Amino acid sequence: MEGWQRAFVLHGRPYSETSLMLDLFTEGHGRVRVLAKGARSRRSNLKGALQPFTPLLVRWGGRGEVKTLRNAEPVSLALPLTGLMLYSGLYVNELLARVLEAESDCATLFFDYLNCIQSLAAGQGSPELALRRFELALLAHLGYGVDFLHCAGSGEPVSDEMTYRYREEKGFIASLVVDNRSFTGRQLRALAERDFPDADTLRAAKRFTRMALKPYLGGKPLKSRELFRQFSVKAAPDAPTNAPDEPAS
Repeated sequence: MEGWQRAFVLHGRPYSETSLMLDLFTEGHGRVRVLAKGARSRRSNLKGALQPFTPLLVRWGGRGEVKTLRNAEPVSLALPLTGLMLYSGLYVNELLARVLEAESDCATLFFDYLNCIQSLAAGQGSPELALRRFELALLAHLGYGVDFLHCAGSGEPVSDEMTYRYREEKGFIASLVVDNRSFTGRQLRALAERDFPDADTLRAAKRFTRMALKPYLGGKPLKSRELFRQFSVKAAPDAPTNAPDEPAS
């Protein structure tokens, strides 16, 4: 590969005695798996840099599925994610590592990711808004096309007060049935605009992204969600396990 790429570490694990196997999220090539030789050795200047949420400039080489990391330089200190924001960031990283195809064009999604973790690092209030916006951006990148603003049955614009039931591969159809797959026109408008002014629209967005992401994730549970549950129990032992801020799965 020629030139430098902006990147973040999504996940890393030890490889041999002194190396690391890394999943990177890069601006120009999406998810790339690299071997960072000697990165864990005492003399390595990369020992503290190859961590999640640290903005990097990287270069790699090789033609196989696993590339060899040639150079890596931190652009700045790691974004300061702690507590709930940290677990939310780990969820976003695991989501990308699970659903992105290797070495695909992700230039737009890269900036959606950057905006998401910057919002989490700011630590103002709940992470829900940042997570929902990123999940919708990821679905759009994956080619998941759905019309939130028109009834799939009649083609008419959705009405804020009417109820629409979601049907996979079809869209939202006006219905008198109210269940977990039902949304009001107001909630659908919020999804279309990625603007959630209140708790009702945020909860609706979470329900939708859970349904939409499920086929991409398969049956394997998200490790970050289990970590989040453990954190929630420690932070508030009497809180329900399905807390409002729990990341979608």
